[in-house]
Amino acid sequence: MGEDVEKLKQQLPLLDYLRQQNWTARPVGPSGEFAGLCPLHSETRPSFYVNARKNLFYCHGCGQGGDLIRFVELSRHFSFRQSLAYLEQYNAPPADPAAVLEKAVAFYQQQLDRCPEALRYLKQRGLYDPAVIQELRIGYAPGGSLRQHLTAQGYSCDLLRRLGLINARGCDAFYRRVIFPCCQGGRAINLYGRSITAAVAHRFLPGSKGGLYAWEWVQQCPEVILVEGLFDYAVLWQAGFRHVTCSFGTHLSTHQFQQLCDRPRTVYLTFDVDTSGSGQQASQRLAHQLQAQSIAARRVLLPEGHDPNSFFVQGGDARQFQTLLEGARS
Repeated sequence: MGEDVEKLKQQLPLLDYLRQQNWTARPVGPSGEFAGLCPLHSETRPSFYVNARKNLFYCHGCGQGGDLIRFVELSRHFSFRQSLAYLEQYNAPPADPAAVLEKAVAFYQQQLDRCPEALRYLKQRGLYDPAVIQELRIGYAPGGSLRQHLTAQGYSCDLLRRLGLINARGCDAFYRRVIFPCCQGGRAINLYGRSITAAVAHRFLPGSKGGLYAWEWVQQCPEVILVEGLFDYAVLWQAGFRHVTCSFGTHLSTHQFQQLCDRPRTVYLTFDVDTSGSGQQASQRLAHQLQAQSIAARRVLLPEGHDPNSFFVQGGDARQFQTLLEGARS
């Protein structure tokens, strides 16, 4: 906490804060001191002094003195923690959630190249092309560093908590996760964190995922490949299939379904072929629903036990996948 307090005081000098509160002062001497009427008690002659170089105040009339946080405690009758929270909010940039998420995305992208374990994980999942990783803005959250990075830019812990980037204890929400941004209108509206270990559940931030993944890129396409997961999406993109989108599972929201039905097109349903049969059952149900809306639906049958990601990881290539598309069932 001490480090956060010092950063806050550096970002918001005491003299600047006082002037923003309409305190009028005049310089006294060459040492960076200013004098004016005391904001803490009534007086007619200036006795309140601020040393701008030391970032401290002292009133010769009421005897109070200290730093910015102490001034807020006295002037607003707050506790230390209340004063700190107030100043964090006061000094925070305008609360544009998309802007904060964009900064988080950029930070996670920087971390990816510094973390060999994350790059190894991507290769294990079939993602090896740096250009594709950059295009999809994939990053990595090592954990323990995002909060410090964003608060240093003036964003309050309260805002980061509301966005889900840090938890109630103030710790980074994403830890040892590959990060995919979910975008709308070219800006991030959510983040998906895929754990690189089996011990941690995969998760999104709270709030909307924004419909089908990267829908704006494929909305005009007469043919669309629909997959369940983001690694399915990424390996198909890497293999050259750019008319692909992702539904984050087999159960589409009303909005996602409407997106697929917004114009005549053919949808290639490329869900998991798992041993339970749940992926193909969901695919069949969705095919019937799409056909009822006059949308041509084709079910792509991958080899038993595979999803698109594992198909490519275990040796499948673009030509073989194209053959599966051509053989897809109505």
